[in-house]
Amino acid sequence: MEWDSQWLWWLAAALTAGVIEVAPVDFIFLMIAGGALISAGSAAIGLPFFAQVIVFAIASGALLVTVRPPLKHWATRTPHSVTGVHALIGRDARVVETVSERGGLVKLAGEQWTARTEAAESVLEVGSTVRVVRIDGATAVVALQQESGPEAIGGTA
Repeated sequence: MEWDSQWLWWLAAALTAGVIEVAPVDFIFLMIAGGALISAGSAAIGLPFFAQVIVFAIASGALLVTVRPPLKHWATRTPHSVTGVHALIGRDARVVETVSERGGLVKLAGEQWTARTEAAESVLEVGSTVRVVRIDGATAVVALQQESGPEAIGGTA
């Protein structure tokens, strides 16, 4: 191994740790990658290998202690957003085909969904505004919305 190309090995170690970091996103391997990059710099200026290892250990440790905690705090404060069918729960819909406990159709978020009522004896007529209680598979379980009219739908039906 040529000693003047040691910085390339450190660079490879940094890239490897960076790629490993993509999976867990815990910022440990990212800090190790930072230590390896700093060691690559120490190799590039000609420090002996034992000094490079010491620089790597000190730099990685310092990054783990000083940079990782605020980085983790920043990453966890991102608000959780509800997506998929879970985002439809609580939304208003418009009945387009009479809905009973056996089935029917509603227009929900611009699409037609099969629907059924939450209450067994309830029948919802065409044009009624309903609220999505839950999603069972590909069926919206709905209940009658007390307020009716265009403002109750809020443009979501």
